[in-house]
Amino acid sequence: MKRSSIILLASALGILSASADSKVYMTREISPESLVRIYKALGRPADGHRVAVKISTGEAGNPNYLKPTLIGALLDTVHGTIVECNTAYAGKRNTVEAHWQTIHEHGFDSIAPVDLMDEEGQMRIPVRDRRHIRYDIVGDHLPRYDYMINLAHFKGHAMGGYGGVLKNASIGVASADGKAYIHSAGATDKAEEIWQNIAEQDLFLESMAAAAQGVDDYFGENIVYINVMNNMSVDCDCAAHPSEVLLKDYGILASTDPVALDKACVDIIFNMQASEGNDNAPLIERINSRHGLHTIDHAAAIGLGSLDYEIINLDK
Repeated sequence: MKRSSIILLASALGILSASADSKVYMTREISPESLVRIYKALGRPADGHRVAVKISTGEAGNPNYLKPTLIGALLDTVHGTIVECNTAYAGKRNTVEAHWQTIHEHGFDSIAPVDLMDEEGQMRIPVRDRRHIRYDIVGDHLPRYDYMINLAHFKGHAMGGYGGVLKNASIGVASADGKAYIHSAGATDKAEEIWQNIAEQDLFLESMAAAAQGVDDYFGENIVYINVMNNMSVDCDCAAHPSEVLLKDYGILASTDPVALDKACVDIIFNMQASEGNDNAPLIERINSRHGLHTIDHAAAIGLGSLDYEIINLDK
């Protein structure tokens, strides 16, 4: 039984103790060395596995994506392959040819192998929560890997409110058609029909949580989650022209529990004291206006992880 399921069962039986809180590791240092260090602190080594490192390659024109210079040492450490899927909106990543050009321009193919997982096709994987989507549609290269590092850039998002590891596991791992399936809460599985079938907001957010759980179930104990809290615009890396970054870089957080990790990052944003050059109000407004916390709450409700966490500061 997965640890998140054990936590929910214990809670239902009234035997959950403080020691059962999910561990979220944190460092305020954002560097290649600290990224490797926090991965190792999670205690789930990728040794001997075929490792997928899921990032966002960033839309052309967006300067905020996680840079190859930051993530290269982690890729080397785990002998990983950068994995991505095509987008379902017009831009420089919605076709295989355009996406490969963006990957090259952003330098990712210079640090590690890169795999567009839906370049040749797609496949379905099961989901447990079927109230909106009946399965998750992912790139058919996913079986090439038996371990995933979900390496997300934490920031705002125009539709989801915020983007972290839950979005990176759901929308990020989904094929272009899979993205349409999630955004439409199961109404269409065709990328070209996405904008005519956008679901009511909470249904979309719940579909994201369900898809993220499907990916987590697929890898079982062979998945870890990392959020890098830098360049935190209110807009996602999928925006070609994002809003100005008004927040100072914060650090890197990681966990084996994606719910606890995204919750910890959101709590940091909501609880920080605004100061000159560090304005959290726009990102809070973006999250609240999109009901973004509902993704986290629903993910916890369906058993993907826990809302209770313990921060372990690696800098001490």
